[in-house]
Amino acid sequence: MLKKESGVFAGIIAYVLWGILPFYWKLMPNIGAVDILFYRIVWSLVFMMIYFVLSGKLAAFWIEFRGLLQDKKSFLTVALAAVLISCNWGTFIYTVHIGQVQEASLGYYINPLFNVLAAAIYLKEPLTRQAKLATASAAIGVLLLTIQTGKFPLASIIMAATFCIYGVTKKKVVLSASASLTIETMVIAPVGLVYLIFFSKAGFMGYDLTSNLLTMGAGIVTAIPLLLFAYAAKKMSYVTLGFIQYIAPTIMLLQAVFVFHEPYGLAQLAAFSFIWLGILIFIVGNLLNMRKANI
Repeated sequence: MLKKESGVFAGIIAYVLWGILPFYWKLMPNIGAVDILFYRIVWSLVFMMIYFVLSGKLAAFWIEFRGLLQDKKSFLTVALAAVLISCNWGTFIYTVHIGQVQEASLGYYINPLFNVLAAAIYLKEPLTRQAKLATASAAIGVLLLTIQTGKFPLASIIMAATFCIYGVTKKKVVLSASASLTIETMVIAPVGLVYLIFFSKAGFMGYDLTSNLLTMGAGIVTAIPLLLFAYAAKKMSYVTLGFIQYIAPTIMLLQAVFVFHEPYGLAQLAAFSFIWLGILIFIVGNLLNMRKANI
């Protein structure tokens, strides 16, 4: 029981940390979104290698890494996953930078519904009635936002889609969460270093001391939630995960409205209400299906 509770606690902390990430990116207004993305990748790699050394898991990581290199198809799959998660991170950082945290939260609200559609399309799993209703309700919410703002929430869709495809892609390769993050950042880090050294206006680590420390910290705020989640996922039930995954976008939305003072009137509330209704239908549907399965 204590192990289960510790897993839930770790999972909640992970999602809370993901939820407050916009605060962190907002601390670097003088650094471009592309620079932040590549610093995040480079320093995540450095942090993970330090983690492996200090935890005594470096040998285990190299075993996973060498095994991956021997399988060309699996390595290319991980490389694709690296590109997808980089696109996801980059879109998120850019969205926060331009003052659209609300749109970022929307992307992570609708991501689970994208996962349902991906399962139906890619894995040929039949869509339940609840899944169809949930997806339709969320689609209405997105449509209302598009009509009300006059702008299609492209960033939200990109974040939801890239993270969904990233998840589907990773199912093809068996890697631990820590090894996966390390190898994915290892794939993109050379590109990031070339950009930061030769194309960044400030050059590599060419900012003031505070900004440089914040870019280094980007690796820490990326890796720690993932390590916590990897621990939690082994001990949490699917139902519990289904509930707590909405902590992050909810915190983001509250930040957008009450901290960053983004526009949020009755029109936005109505649109988000359809999205929340879709999520509620999705969660209740999963609970009912699991209850039937147990019977």
